[in-house]
Amino acid sequence: MHKILGVFCVLIVLSGCTSDSETVHMKNLNGIWPKKAEQKFDFVIEDAQAPKNIIFVVRNNNEYPYSNIRFIVNFMEAKTKKKTTDTLNYILAKPNGEWLGKGFGDTKETLFQYKVNYKFPQNGNYSIGVVQAMRTDSLKGIEDIGVKIETAKP
Repeated sequence: MHKILGVFCVLIVLSGCTSDSETVHMKNLNGIWPKKAEQKFDFVIEDAQAPKNIIFVVRNNNEYPYSNIRFIVNFMEAKTKKKTTDTLNYILAKPNGEWLGKGFGDTKETLFQYKVNYKFPQNGNYSIGVVQAMRTDSLKGIEDIGVKIETAKP
């Protein structure tokens, strides 16, 4: 009974964290991200006229051995198959080793801007694929990776 109540409470909290102008897609990596394992996020844009912010969500724990993280991002429009690729570098920790993210315990969540005030060319299906580009075959300490898409505020 306590487990059911706990799950119910988590669902209520999570449903209150997003609105119609915000969508978050998360992938659980269980603390290990293999180098060639692309994390793919598919989503639909229904109001292309409204500019969007695309933000990466990274949840790391104390086993993460670096102060930064590098991504190779494949951004694709499903209808035209137009694909763009970006290589990105984000900072996760201060020079003294203190994590920049927020959260309780060992896991910290950090948000990184990818595209700000981005106008999608048209309504439709899109996908973002993210590959870790660190110099290790099995990247430890990354709990979750996600993409948050929100309507940009004027």
